Amino acid sequence: MIALVLGGARSGKSEVAEGMASLLPQPVTYVATAFLDDCAPDGGDPDLLVRVAAHRARRPPAWRTVELDPASDLAGVTGQLTGTVLVDSLGMWLAGADERAGHGDRLCRELVDRPGDTVIVSDEVGLGVHPSSPSGLVFRDALGELNRRVAAVADDVVLVVAGMVLPLQPAPARPGGG
Repeated sequence: MIALVLGGARSGKSEVAEGMASLLPQPVTYVATAFLDDCAPDGGDPDLLVRVAAHRARRPPAWRTVELDPASDLAGVTGQLTGTVLVDSLGMWLAGADERAGHGDRLCRELVDRPGDTVIVSDEVGLGVHPSSPSGLVFRDALGELNRRVAAVADDVVLVVAGMVLPLQPAPARPGGG
Protein backbone atom coordinates (compact mmCIF):
# COMPACT_ATOMS: atom_id res chain seq x y z
CA MET A 1 0.00 0.00 0.00
CA ILE A 2 1.23 3.46 -0.91
CA ALA A 3 -0.42 6.52 0.65
CA LEU A 4 0.35 10.12 -0.31
CA VAL A 5 -0.52 12.81 2.24
CA LEU A 6 -0.57 16.30 0.73
CA GLY A 7 -1.06 19.62 2.48
CA GLY A 8 0.16 23.14 2.93
CA ALA A 9 2.44 24.54 5.61
CA ARG A 10 1.16 23.82 9.14
CA SER A 11 -1.86 21.93 7.78
CA GLY A 12 -1.28 18.89 9.99
CA LYS A 13 -0.16 16.61 7.14
CA SER A 14 2.73 15.06 9.10
CA GLU A 15 0.47 14.22 12.04
CA VAL A 16 -2.09 12.64 9.70
CA ALA A 17 0.66 10.59 8.03
CA GLU A 18 1.99 9.48 11.42
CA GLY A 19 -1.51 8.37 12.41
CA MET A 20 -1.86 6.39 9.18
CA ALA A 21 1.54 4.74 9.67
CA SER A 22 0.67 3.79 13.26
CA LEU A 23 -2.22 1.68 11.92
CA LEU A 24 0.02 -0.25 9.50
CA PRO A 25 2.22 -3.26 10.34
CA GLN A 26 4.86 -2.34 12.90
CA PRO A 27 7.61 -1.35 13.29
CA VAL A 28 7.73 1.83 11.24
CA THR A 29 10.86 3.39 9.76
CA TYR A 30 10.53 7.18 9.62
CA VAL A 31 12.62 8.65 6.79
CA ALA A 32 13.27 12.31 7.66
CA THR A 33 14.39 14.47 4.75
CA ALA A 34 15.01 17.78 6.57
CA PHE A 35 18.59 18.96 6.23
CA LEU A 36 19.47 19.92 9.78
CA ASP A 37 22.80 21.43 8.76
CA ASP A 38 20.78 24.09 6.92
CA CYS A 39 18.84 25.16 10.01
CA ALA A 40 21.62 25.71 12.51
CA PRO A 41 21.27 28.71 14.86
CA ASP A 42 24.28 30.38 13.20
CA GLY A 43 22.29 31.95 10.38
CA GLY A 44 20.18 29.02 9.22
CA ASP A 45 16.54 28.30 9.96
CA PRO A 46 15.88 28.03 13.74
CA ASP A 47 12.13 27.58 13.08
CA LEU A 48 12.92 24.35 11.24
CA LEU A 49 14.84 23.09 14.29
CA VAL A 50 11.72 23.63 16.40
CA ARG A 51 9.56 21.77 13.85
CA VAL A 52 12.01 18.86 13.67
CA ALA A 53 12.07 18.62 17.47
CA ALA A 54 8.25 18.48 17.55
CA HIS A 55 8.24 15.73 14.92
CA ARG A 56 10.81 13.73 16.88
CA ALA A 57 8.85 14.11 20.12
CA ARG A 58 5.67 12.74 18.50
CA ARG A 59 7.30 9.55 17.17
CA PRO A 60 6.70 6.38 19.14
CA PRO A 61 9.93 5.05 20.70
CA ALA A 62 9.65 1.79 18.72
CA TRP A 63 9.89 3.63 15.39
CA ARG A 64 13.28 3.69 13.73
CA THR A 65 14.42 7.00 12.22
CA VAL A 66 16.61 7.41 9.14
CA GLU A 67 17.75 11.02 8.67
CA LEU A 68 18.80 11.72 5.11
CA ASP A 69 21.61 14.09 4.30
CA PRO A 70 21.38 16.34 1.22
CA ALA A 71 23.26 13.84 -0.95
CA SER A 72 21.01 10.89 -0.11
CA ASP A 73 19.22 8.91 -2.77
CA LEU A 74 15.64 8.66 -1.51
CA ALA A 75 14.65 5.93 -3.97
CA GLY A 76 17.69 3.87 -3.01
CA VAL A 77 17.09 4.33 0.71
CA THR A 78 13.38 3.44 0.60
CA GLY A 79 14.12 0.50 -1.68
CA GLN A 80 16.45 -0.97 0.95
CA LEU A 81 14.01 -0.68 3.85
CA THR A 82 11.61 -3.40 4.87
CA GLY A 83 8.30 -3.07 6.65
CA THR A 84 6.28 0.12 6.91
CA VAL A 85 8.05 3.33 5.88
CA LEU A 86 6.95 6.93 6.43
CA VAL A 87 8.75 9.53 4.28
CA ASP A 88 8.48 13.13 5.51
CA SER A 89 8.72 14.95 3.12
CA LEU A 90 9.16 15.02 -0.65
CA GLY A 91 9.40 18.82 -0.68
CA MET A 92 12.36 18.90 1.70
CA TRP A 93 14.08 16.16 -0.29
CA LEU A 94 13.49 17.87 -3.62
CA ALA A 95 14.75 21.18 -2.23
CA GLY A 96 18.11 19.53 -1.56
CA ALA A 97 19.17 19.46 -5.22
CA ASP A 98 17.74 20.81 -8.46
CA GLU A 99 18.63 17.70 -10.46
CA ARG A 100 16.28 15.56 -8.36
CA ALA A 101 13.28 16.67 -10.40
CA GLY A 102 14.08 13.88 -12.86
CA HIS A 103 14.14 11.20 -10.15
CA GLY A 104 10.36 10.84 -9.98
CA ASP A 105 10.08 7.80 -12.22
CA ARG A 106 12.77 5.90 -10.30
CA LEU A 107 11.26 6.84 -6.95
CA CYS A 108 7.82 5.65 -8.11
CA ARG A 109 9.29 2.33 -9.29
CA GLU A 110 10.95 1.80 -5.91
CA LEU A 111 7.72 2.65 -4.08
CA VAL A 112 5.73 0.18 -6.17
CA ASP A 113 8.38 -2.55 -5.79
CA ARG A 114 8.79 -2.16 -1.99
CA PRO A 115 7.52 -5.18 -0.09
CA GLY A 116 6.09 -3.05 2.75
CA ASP A 117 3.61 -0.21 3.09
CA THR A 118 4.74 3.38 2.46
CA VAL A 119 3.22 6.66 3.63
CA ILE A 120 4.65 9.76 1.91
CA VAL A 121 4.20 13.37 3.01
CA SER A 122 4.47 16.20 0.51
CA ASP A 123 3.65 19.87 0.28
CA GLU A 124 0.86 20.95 -2.02
CA VAL A 125 2.59 24.03 -3.37
CA GLY A 126 0.09 25.12 -6.00
CA LEU A 127 -2.42 26.59 -3.55
CA GLY A 128 -0.31 29.36 -2.10
CA VAL A 129 1.39 32.57 -3.08
CA HIS A 130 2.87 32.70 -6.58
CA PRO A 131 6.66 32.26 -6.24
CA SER A 132 8.51 35.54 -6.65
CA SER A 133 11.76 34.10 -8.04
CA PRO A 134 12.68 31.94 -11.02
CA SER A 135 14.06 29.25 -8.69
CA GLY A 136 10.80 29.30 -6.71
CA LEU A 137 8.83 28.75 -9.91
CA VAL A 138 11.08 25.85 -10.90
CA PHE A 139 10.71 24.28 -7.47
CA ARG A 140 6.92 24.66 -7.44
CA ASP A 141 6.62 23.07 -10.87
CA ALA A 142 9.05 20.23 -10.07
CA LEU A 143 7.31 19.35 -6.80
CA GLY A 144 3.90 19.57 -8.46
CA GLU A 145 5.04 17.11 -11.13
CA LEU A 146 6.63 14.80 -8.53
CA ASN A 147 3.40 14.85 -6.50
CA ARG A 148 1.41 13.90 -9.63
CA ARG A 149 3.75 10.99 -10.37
CA VAL A 150 3.59 9.64 -6.83
CA ALA A 151 -0.21 10.13 -6.72
CA ALA A 152 -0.51 8.08 -9.92
CA VAL A 153 1.05 5.02 -8.22
CA ALA A 154 -0.51 5.59 -4.79
CA ASP A 155 -3.39 3.51 -3.49
CA ASP A 156 -4.62 6.34 -1.28
CA VAL A 157 -4.17 10.11 -1.69
CA VAL A 158 -5.45 12.63 0.85
CA LEU A 159 -5.27 16.40 1.17
CA VAL A 160 -4.97 17.84 4.67
CA VAL A 161 -6.45 21.31 5.18
CA ALA A 162 -6.59 22.87 8.66
CA GLY A 163 -6.10 19.43 10.20
CA MET A 164 -9.04 17.97 8.25
CA VAL A 165 -8.53 15.10 5.82
CA LEU A 166 -10.06 15.14 2.35
CA PRO A 167 -9.77 11.90 0.35
CA LEU A 168 -8.85 12.55 -3.26
CA GLN A 169 -10.03 10.60 -6.28
CA PRO A 170 -8.39 10.28 -9.69
CA ALA A 171 -9.76 12.58 -12.35
CA PRO A 172 -12.21 10.88 -14.70
CA ALA A 173 -10.75 9.85 -18.04
CA ARG A 174 -11.48 12.33 -20.77
CA PRO A 175 -13.16 11.06 -23.94
CA GLY A 176 -10.54 10.36 -26.56
CA GLY A 177 -7.81 9.90 -23.94
CA GLY A 178 -6.66 13.55 -23.96
